[in-house]
Amino acid sequence: MARIAIEGPIAGGCRKRVLKALRQIEKRRFPVLLLRIDSPGGTVGDSQEIHAALLRLRQKGCQVVASFGNISASGGVYIGVAADRIVANAGTITGSIGVILRGNNLSGLLERIGIRFETIKSGPFKDILAPDRALSAEERALLQALIDSSYGQFVEAVATGRGLAPEVVRAFADGRVFTGAQALDLGLVDALGDEDTARRLAAELAGLDPEKIQPITFGDPPKRLAGLIPGRAMLSSLKALWQQELGWNGLPLWLYRP
Repeated sequence: MARIAIEGPIAGGCRKRVLKALRQIEKRRFPVLLLRIDSPGGTVGDSQEIHAALLRLRQKGCQVVASFGNISASGGVYIGVAADRIVANAGTITGSIGVILRGNNLSGLLERIGIRFETIKSGPFKDILAPDRALSAEERALLQALIDSSYGQFVEAVATGRGLAPEVVRAFADGRVFTGAQALDLGLVDALGDEDTARRLAAELAGLDPEKIQPITFGDPPKRLAGLIPGRAMLSSLKALWQQELGWNGLPLWLYRP
């Protein structure tokens, strides 16, 4: 049995680590993967790539059981629904199915302190979400269409992965969060329990002895040395906070540049 842990915000580094681990698992032909998810979410593109890679792994004959930890929301759900089965703690925080994009309109503040931006652009939408002005009606419509498209992709992934009708998913996919127990009632997870419960379920699905089998973990994140270097610890903390904000908000990858 193979195991991968996805912890923290889902972004580029997480994606690279998980995809590499999935390739190793496929190469070694493990019959089952235990996927531990403890994440508030992340960027759309990274979540979609991991989701697609898990589906390919399943097509190769490897079953996947996801275990939701303390929190598995937004992109964590997107990845989780690629599994054959999902197990969550009764108190797991999950849900937050949706996509959000935020900008800051600082025009009032900038005017008060006497700052004006001079913008030269190649097209009317090149400075969309610029902080020195409000969105125009056309810009708002364009961005709403983008968000609606991403949201539709999210709903379709959940509906397909969980065997639910899209309209059923949309009824609870309005950004709200819920517990693992509530998720069970909604059909978002299959069973309640901890990671060992998920391990036992994975063993049974693969025809392995749950009393004897222990998973082999792939793709552990590298140890960080930032805390040992003066000044680097603060930068590392600020980056982590920014990634956490992205994780909670599910900002589309193509609108985010680290």
